[in-house]
Amino acid sequence: MGRHRSDPMGVARLALIGLGVALLVALVLLGGRALVGILSTEGTAPTPTATPSAPATGKAPTLRITCVAEVCPAVLVRVPGGDVLNDRDLTSGEEIVFYQPELDVAIDDTSTVEVTVNGVPRPKGQPGRQETFTVSRPTPGPAG
Repeated sequence: MGRHRSDPMGVARLALIGLGVALLVALVLLGGRALVGILSTEGTAPTPTATPSAPATGKAPTLRITCVAEVCPAVLVRVPGGDVLNDRDLTSGEEIVFYQPELDVAIDDTSTVEVTVNGVPRPKGQPGRQETFTVSRPTPGPAG
């Protein structure tokens, strides 16, 4: 007499293996597409501004930060108590511009950036000096 082996999971096991392989292929394709997207954007011109366009009023931006070094480490800009607008290193020549009425700013090395607040340049800092400050758009005076 021979041994009899029942294998009730045969079809289900094959279906699970097939599903796992399909999921693995999908993840590899998605990862490859993301990698190609990242690599194709390297070497292109830096993003000119953090906001799509200036307001129609023609007023100076509340904050403009331009990177004047090869790499400008950790530039954080956020709305007080709200959204983080920028939290990353900047590259040479990259400029970020903001028109929000009030912003909190933290810069890891103030000697690597040029900062303009409401059209007025801020003094450049010492190498390696960190600085945090708040900027706000001036309130318009009375008309007339």
